[in-house]
Amino acid sequence: MQRTFSYGKVATIGIGFLALTLVWTIYNTFMPLILGDYIESSSIRGAIMGMDNLLAVLLIPVIGAWSDRIKSPLGQRLPFIAIGMPLAAITFALLPFVSGIGLLILLAIDIVFLIAMTIYRAPVISLMPDHTPPTNRSTANGVINFMGGVGAIIALFALAPLFDVSRTYPFVIGGLILSAAFLLLYFVIDRNPPYVERTSNDQEETQAIMILKNGIKNLFLKENRGKLFIFFAIFLYFIGYTGVEALFSIWATENLGLTGGEAGVTLGFFSLSFVLFAIPAGLLGTRFGKRKLMLVGLIFLPFLFAVIPFLEGLLLLRIVLFLSGIAWACINVQAYALVSDLGGKSQIGLYTGLYYLFSMSSAIIAPFMLGSMMDVFGNNSLFFTAAIINIFAYLFLKVGDKDKPSMKTDSTYNL
Repeated sequence: MQRTFSYGKVATIGIGFLALTLVWTIYNTFMPLILGDYIESSSIRGAIMGMDNLLAVLLIPVIGAWSDRIKSPLGQRLPFIAIGMPLAAITFALLPFVSGIGLLILLAIDIVFLIAMTIYRAPVISLMPDHTPPTNRSTANGVINFMGGVGAIIALFALAPLFDVSRTYPFVIGGLILSAAFLLLYFVIDRNPPYVERTSNDQEETQAIMILKNGIKNLFLKENRGKLFIFFAIFLYFIGYTGVEALFSIWATENLGLTGGEAGVTLGFFSLSFVLFAIPAGLLGTRFGKRKLMLVGLIFLPFLFAVIPFLEGLLLLRIVLFLSGIAWACINVQAYALVSDLGGKSQIGLYTGLYYLFSMSSAIIAPFMLGSMMDVFGNNSLFFTAAIINIFAYLFLKVGDKDKPSMKTDSTYNL
C-alpha cells in the first residue's frame, strides 16, 4: 500500500492540540482565582496548580507506551482519546459551577479533570508522527505548535474577557471546543495510520525506564558535566516561567485591581509575542547558534521580569510582557533542538525523555515555590524570584556552553 502524507490530517490533529492548549491556558489563568474563594495562601493554590504536572510525570509515559501497543477496533490512540477528551470537556465545564458547592467537591472534580487530560495528552501528541512520514515531521510539528499558540491566544484574548461577564463562560466554551475537537478527530483520523511503529517487545517500557535511569545517573559523570549544567539551566528557567504563568492572575487582580478577564488579556500579550516570534527565533538560532540566542533571552527575560512591579499603567505592563514573550521565544524555541544535538543521532529518545523530565519536574514545584515567596515577601516577589532564578539559569547555561569538549562529535555524546 502506498503511503501518503495529508496536510488535512495534520491540520485536524493541530486542532486537537489547539483545544488542548486552549483548555490548559484557561485553567492556568482562572483556576487560581476560583481557588481563591476558599484558599488565601498563594503557596497552597500553587501546589494545587502543580498537580497536573505531577500526574503528567507519573502517568504520561505509561499511557504513551500503552497506546503504542494496544489493539482495538478504534486503533491505538483513539481509545484513550475517546475516554479522556469527553471526560475532560465535561469536568472542565463543571469546575466553575461546583466551585460554589464546596472546596472538596471542587477539588474532586479538578482531580478527575486532570486525570482525564493526562489520559489523552500523549495519544493526541502521538497522532502527528503516526500520520506523518519522518521527512515531513519538522514541518508538521511546526503546524502543530503554531495551532497550540493560536489556542492560547484565543483563550486569553477571546475567552478571558468573558470571565468578567460570568466565570462559567470560558470554561463552558472551552469544554465545547474540546468536545468539537474530539468529534473531528474521531471521524477524521485513521484507525490504522500508516506510520505507526509496531513492536512485539513486551519489555519495551521496562527497558525505556532503565535507559532513562542510567541516563540520569551518567549525567553526573565528570565528562558529562556540561550537559548536566544545560539540563539544570532548563530546570531553572522553567521554574521562573511556569511560576509566573500560574500565579500571574493572582498578582494582577490583587496588586493592580484588574478583573480576571483583564488579567487574562494582559497575560495574552506574552503568548501573542511568543507565537509571532517563534519562527524568527528558530531562524536566528540557526544563524547565530542555539545557546547564544538562549543566553541573550536569559539576559533580557530576568530584567523584564524585575521591572514589572515598578511599572505604572496597564499599557506599559502589556508592552513589557510582549517583550518578555520575545525573550522567552529566544530561550524556549531553541531548547529542545539543543537537547537533541546533545544526544547525537543515537540517543535522541533518551535526551527527549531527560528534557521532559527536567522541564516538567520544575513545573511541579514552581507554583508552590513562587507562591510561598508571595506569601512570605509579598506578591511582587513573584517576579523578583523568577528573575533571580533565570539569572542562575543563565549562569548554568553559560558554564555548560563553555564545557564544549564533550559536545564536539556524535562519538562523544553517549552517556
